[in-house]
Amino acid sequence: MAENNNQTPRRHSGGMRGPHGPGMGAVEKPKNFKKAFKDLMLYIGHYKFGVFAVMILAAGSTVFTVVGPKIMGHATTELANGLMRKVAGTGGINFDKIAHILLLTLALYLISAFVSFLQGWIMTGITQKVVYQMRKEIAEKINRMPMKYFESRPIGEVLSRITNDVDTLGMGLNQSITMIITAVATIVGVIIMMLTISPMMTLIAVVMIPVSVILMAIVIKMSQKYFKQQQNSLGVINGQVEESFSGQQVIKAFNREQQTINEFGKTNDQLYTSAWKSQFFSGTMMPLMNFVGYLGYAGVAIAGGMLAIRNVIGIGDIQAFIQYVRNLTQPMAQISQVMNQVQSMTAASERVFQLLHEEETDLQEDAPLPLDTVRGEVEFDHVQFGYHPEQVIIHDFSAKVEPGQMIAIVGPTGAGKTTMVKLLMRFYDVNKGEIRLDGQDIRTFSRLDLRKYFSMVLQDTWLFSGTIRENIRYGRLDATDEEVEAAAKAAHADHFIRTLPGGYDMVLNEEASNISQGQKQLLTIARAMLADRRILILDEATSSVDTRTERQIQSAMQRLMEGRTSFVIAHRLSTIKDADLILVMNHGDIVEQGTHDELLAKNGAYADLYNSQFSEEAE
Repeated sequence: MAENNNQTPRRHSGGMRGPHGPGMGAVEKPKNFKKAFKDLMLYIGHYKFGVFAVMILAAGSTVFTVVGPKIMGHATTELANGLMRKVAGTGGINFDKIAHILLLTLALYLISAFVSFLQGWIMTGITQKVVYQMRKEIAEKINRMPMKYFESRPIGEVLSRITNDVDTLGMGLNQSITMIITAVATIVGVIIMMLTISPMMTLIAVVMIPVSVILMAIVIKMSQKYFKQQQNSLGVINGQVEESFSGQQVIKAFNREQQTINEFGKTNDQLYTSAWKSQFFSGTMMPLMNFVGYLGYAGVAIAGGMLAIRNVIGIGDIQAFIQYVRNLTQPMAQISQVMNQVQSMTAASERVFQLLHEEETDLQEDAPLPLDTVRGEVEFDHVQFGYHPEQVIIHDFSAKVEPGQMIAIVGPTGAGKTTMVKLLMRFYDVNKGEIRLDGQDIRTFSRLDLRKYFSMVLQDTWLFSGTIRENIRYGRLDATDEEVEAAAKAAHADHFIRTLPGGYDMVLNEEASNISQGQKQLLTIARAMLADRRILILDEATSSVDTRTERQIQSAMQRLMEGRTSFVIAHRLSTIKDADLILVMNHGDIVEQGTHDELLAKNGAYADLYNSQFSEEAE
């Protein structure tokens, strides 16, 4: 197995995140709201003219909407006056004037709808451009980030920033900005229009605002802890479901079905309890707001009736005012909801910007020396390295490899074998000493140029969702179909590929679980053969194949390694007997080096390893 104890420790996630939003779950708050919000505003600063246009349009739409009820009230007043004139016998209802008022009201609402549509269309375009640019920058950033970043974090955490956080950010941007502008403009506009009708009635209506705010604060405070519990339980239950699906073979093999069901049931009960409590408390918000609104309606109706009797205001003004009272409570509820969304959006942007501001390595840095041709001479000169500066694991490693030689690196798990390969590929740079390629320190070459001359086959195979032909061609993208099939034949993979449905055009799924582990390894070996690089790195490349196939692959490897420098990490020592040089590592240092026969003659660490394997195989 690949050595993990030399790597920086991984942080384990507590399960998948569930969806969250206004009234749907706990709101994740940013660690530094002010800085995160400022960074977000600076990021969307490229679209400031579009955002400014959205603000103007949102305010304009609100103005047309707010003016509508008062004009509609004129129609009601005219109708009431006409009825009174008809009763008094002094005239009748002026339907032409009423029709004119109604048409004007209709025009206002149509203009408001069109302006609202326009600002929504512009804001959606801005949001999608921001999200597109952010995903593009993240994808480019990942390719420039050092290997230590990925080895110190679970894959799900990185994926969450690209998917969940960017989606949350996009959804928040699209909804919160226009909603806040519209809500604030509506409140201001409604209060102004109410004042033009009656300051006394406006005072009665405005008293509802602090009462509503206090009630909302109480409900939010009571429900927040249950939303948090709900979100935590949701994360745990999602993690349990994910583990159960991916680990079904292990669960069934150890008869752990009932325990798994019991654990799931316990978490499910916790989720049920917290979910119904959180939803119950949040569900009381609208009834409470309606109750306050009804009190406002009653107060406005009483005050309006008294003023109408005194001929201070018209009947239509009372109708318009009641509609304004209704329009006043809605934006307040929207603002309370959108503030939760703003916090979630800002927290998501904070996580995304943390990723974008992470340390990176420039693969195409300006190197002092060009790398045109490589002979394959490699020298480790007193190399010292630690994943953490205070924890040195490679103390003093020195070795010289001539061009075309096959070098085997052996030793117990955790000896530092895979670490040496990572240093050679410049996944990490040495703390002290030098690694030289053809006599030059590899740090004088760009990483991109350096890696053009290396080909790797690891024990942990990596295949992507695509056809088998595409996976092999990943080693050299300009290879023809004939060259791909020739590489597969050299790796003894051609026969099993042709027996699969679709052959070379069979599509592998995301986990490549529709072929066996040994077949995966053959495909990665074929990919390395197709790449045809000057230096080969084989890290337990035949660990998942049977003995007969292993011999066939080794025969193909011998042809592939002719004239090339090869580093072979092996646990089965019988596979590296023909190596030109065997390096025996332990605790980050070379304890022995030589050929197979020379090391056996020394009767040291290598002989102990070899004899222990030989006795195990004999048993």
